[in-house]
This record gives sequence, C-alpha cells and structure tokens, in this order.
Amino acid sequence: MNTPFLYHAQTTDGLSCDNDLLTVVFKTEAIEFDKVQVRHEPDNEEYLVDLHKTHRQGRLQCWEATFVINKDRPLTHYVFKVVIGTQQYWLDAKGVSKRIPAKEFHFKYNATQQPPEWVSKQVFYQIFPDRFCNQDPALNIVTGEYQVKNGTRDVIAKSWGEPVSLQPGEGGIEFYGGDLAGIESKLDYLQDLGITSIYLNPVFSSLSNHKYDTTDYFNIDPHLGTNQQFASLTANIHQREMKIVLDAVFNHTSAEHPWFDKSGKTECGAFHHPESPYRDYYFFQGESKEYIGWKGVSNLPVLNFENQLVKDYIYQSDDAVIKHWLRSPYNVDGWRFDVIHMLGEGEGAKNNAHYVQEFRKASKQENNDAYVLGEHFFEASSWLQGDQEDGSMNYYGFAHPLRALLAKQDISYDPIDIDACDFVDWLLEAKAKLPWANQLTQLNQMDSHDTARFISLVNGDQALMKIASTLLMTYVGAPCLYYGTEIGLEGGNDPDNRRCFPWGEVENSPWFSYYQSLIHLRTSSHALQKGWLHPLHVDEKSFVFARVLEQETILVAVNLSDEELELVLPAWQLGFEGGKAMSLLTEKQDCDIDGGELRLALSPQESQIIKLEHISNVK
Repeated sequence: MNTPFLYHAQTTDGLSCDNDLLTVVFKTEAIEFDKVQVRHEPDNEEYLVDLHKTHRQGRLQCWEATFVINKDRPLTHYVFKVVIGTQQYWLDAKGVSKRIPAKEFHFKYNATQQPPEWVSKQVFYQIFPDRFCNQDPALNIVTGEYQVKNGTRDVIAKSWGEPVSLQPGEGGIEFYGGDLAGIESKLDYLQDLGITSIYLNPVFSSLSNHKYDTTDYFNIDPHLGTNQQFASLTANIHQREMKIVLDAVFNHTSAEHPWFDKSGKTECGAFHHPESPYRDYYFFQGESKEYIGWKGVSNLPVLNFENQLVKDYIYQSDDAVIKHWLRSPYNVDGWRFDVIHMLGEGEGAKNNAHYVQEFRKASKQENNDAYVLGEHFFEASSWLQGDQEDGSMNYYGFAHPLRALLAKQDISYDPIDIDACDFVDWLLEAKAKLPWANQLTQLNQMDSHDTARFISLVNGDQALMKIASTLLMTYVGAPCLYYGTEIGLEGGNDPDNRRCFPWGEVENSPWFSYYQSLIHLRTSSHALQKGWLHPLHVDEKSFVFARVLEQETILVAVNLSDEELELVLPAWQLGFEGGKAMSLLTEKQDCDIDGGELRLALSPQESQIIKLEHISNVK
C-alpha cells in the first residue's frame, strides 16, 4: 500500500505538558489501523502507549494519548508507531519510515530548560559597528595612532565608503569610524524597516576594527563611545520595545590584554614573566614563551577555564563579565558566544559542555529571559538540547543548505550541486535533531561578517536573492539580516563583506521596500514565528511547505526551474477540503481549494507566500 499520511505538531496544536504528564495529538488518514501507538522510554526501556480516537478533521482522524515525561533527565524522546497488516510505519521529527527510526530523530521535549519565548518573534539585524554609521567623527582613529601585529603595523584611518583593502594583513587594521552614536541615530530607520532586535559584533576595548581581540571586557572601546553612551543606546532600544544581543569573546583575549601583555608594557604580563599571577590564565609550555593561540593565531591566546580566577572573572562571581552587562544600566537581552564550542581546559576544548552550561547558568541567574546564542559553523545538535544554548547561528541547518541550493557553493567555497529534494532533506534532518523550542530560537542568516554576502554569491541574481530572502523570513527560527542586505549591499570574502553602509543609496534602493514587506509578513504572522513546518510537496525543482499554528496556515512555495509550474497540493493534509488561497507577496489572484486539493501556478524562479482560509473565514 501507499505510505499513509501521519502528522504530529509539537506546537500548542499537538502537545501540552501538565506537571509530569505529556499529552500528544496525532493525525492520520481516516483508515483502519491495527495499532496506533506512541513509544517513549521513561526508564531507558520501551513503553508503547495506545492512542485513542478523538474527532475528525475533514478526511483526517485525530488521536490523543497521555504519558509520563522522563524523570531521570530533562529530555523526553517519543515516536509514533502504526501497524496495518504486516506493515509498520513510524513517524519521527524528520518524517515517516517503515522501521523504528534512530533516536536522534525522535521527537524531543525538554520539560525543564526552555529558551526565551520572545526570541522566535524577532527579526534580528546584525551590525558590524565600525562600518554601520559614523555619527561622531571626534572618536575616529588617526592613522598611526597605535601599532598592531607586535608593533609592526600602524592602524589606518579611512574615509567613509572608501574601498576595503584586500591586501593580506590589512583586514583588521582599517577603521572607518562607525560608532554607538551612529547606531542610535539609525534606530528610527531600523524600526521603519521592521527590525525588532539588534545583534552587535563586539564593542569592548580592542586594537582591531572587528574587536574579537579583547583588551578590556568591562569597557566600551573608546573609538566607539563610552559605557554611558552604551547605556543610553540600550535604554533607547528598550523604550522602543526592541532587544539587543552582544557578542562575547571568551575563548581568548588579545595578546595585548594586560593579563598577557605581549608588548611588555607592564611588569606582570604573562608573556614576559613566568612568575606572573596571570600566567596560568593561559596555556604556556613550562616557563617558555610558547603558548596556545586560537587556531594557531598568535594574537589570540586561549584562556584556561581550569583556572578559578578566570572562571570568576568571566562567569562565576557576582560581578563577572557575563552578569555585568545583563544588569542595569545596560540590561542587554542576551549574548552571542563566539566560538563557544572551542573553549575549555586546554587544547581540544576539554569539558566544553560543562562550561557552556555554566555560561547558561550565569546568564539565566541574572536574567532568566536572556538569550544564550552560540556560534557554530557546523552541526551544533549536542549544544542545543536545552541544557546549554538556547540557539545557535544556524549555519548547518539553514545557511549551508541555502548556499548549496542557490549559490552552488559550500562554506569553503567549493562547488556543490544539490536539488530541492536534497535541500528539504537537509533542512528536515537538521531540524529533527533538536527539541522544537530550540528549533524556534535558532538564528537564521543568509550571510554574516564571516561569509561573503549572499547577493555576491549568486552574482547579483535578483530572483535567487528573493527566493533566499523569502526562505529566511518564513523558515523555522529567528531571521537575522546582515546590515546593508536590505539595500543590496555587495561584498566578497572577509574583509570585503564588511563594507561601509552606503547611506546615500537607501532612498533609491529597490530592495528596501521588498524587505520591509517581507519583515512585516513575518512579524504579523504567529504561524511564521511559531508554527509547525509540514512539507506538502517536493521534487527536484520545486518545493512547498506549510507553517501551521492554531487557525493560521501559511504556505511557502518555491519554483527553481526556468519554466512555469502548476502543482496540485494536498490541502486536505492541513484540514482543508475547501477554501481560498491568497497570495501575500505577489498580486496573483486568489485560488480555490476544491476537494482537498489546491492547484498552484508558479512562475519561473519564483517564491510565493500564501495564506489558506476556510470559506467561512474569507471576507
């Protein structure tokens, strides 16, 4: 027989927890099954609980069961099993299979450790401060003001909009003068665009323009502003009911941090003085000057979290860095932890999970609603089960597959050619490995300060860029725009991806209103923010998925081919036997849902966002 339709949503539509009891709703085609069960493991042993019929929804039969959550650990895994004659079918978070699936794909529910509820409602905007807006030229660096790279290179002041140098070694030493006052002056602009949260690249004292080489964790870099200005900025942001997340660089410091003091400006720096009280803050080989740097970079000596004083300074004491910026007068709303997977006790990130958990604990002690976001360029599933990070920069589960599908490049810029089937499979696999709540708080980006800009990756192809942008604003997780994307700012690999924002081009950009519309759709739709994702159709050149929450159903349809397509979609799977389909992104005519089917026409290389309505709801 054909594979039966099986469906379960981990939203409020299909899941509820009351004390230690979990109630699940399961939907199937209205056919006769020999068994319909949910499998769970309360004591590491299999228990199969029968589901009972509740009501019909069109041609769907709804089922329900209640079982006890795991008491020995926060995570409860469960999966559905149906039997028809000699055939078995199992539904996990990835899809339907004919045998019991691997546990990593079972549905997961973390009863005790939930991410902040506000994150999934946001549209983030990433700002690289030196390149966003120069409002206070008095703060600008002067060429030769100080030296970097062991005193061998002068810092360079450049005029706003001047091309970034692509010469090796100059990416971090060129300054354009962007500052905190500039960011504050553009809050009206960001709100007009629809942005609700800001993610700032590092702002603490540092010798570089990117500031991933911290010299003082408790002070804003003087070329960006002051601590008082930062307090003013965060207060202004919060008055607008916006949020702000800071970049935390705790795996390493600058070699010019006073603790390390490679240039020898103090009498107690660890590099020149084996007897230094800070010597064990880092990893030296005996009394030599050989030490561990992040990925071998000599300017970024790695911190030793086995040292109690390092623990106290970064996260454990009452006045630790993590807690300091989460409290008044700054009240930041979360941290994005740089290379969080690498920190620990020595090379190899020994006991890494423990320290990530401690970072989480410290953040939540100060603000239980703080967003704990990790940077991972590759799969981060083990950090995202609820007890460590709320979410990660979702390179593996969104940016990588998007880049492979549309730009035909992997993250190393090697060629890769996947079709829509491969793409959807990649998304579903990555999503299935996480508890649903943590899927919702993944940070999705097309590009960032570490990658070439997406519009450059697709060689300025507007159709591909619109498809990518549509997926960014409609996929599971919180979308984040890298500054300038909304006006088509281009840029190749780092540092070219960090060009100055061309403010003079905003008014004439055809992209701004497009992103404004997309963002409005995202922020006005509960289904796009929190709805379950259900694939309705996928073939090599096209795919359609639904985001569903309560009475709201949104379809996202993509045609990658050079030809017009007409797809027949099984709307009955979403509970629609009849109704209307209304385009939200284009001005195409409404379509009828008839007999549980929706006939949808897609133009070549087009993406559509469509709202489904039952006839009684159509006005």
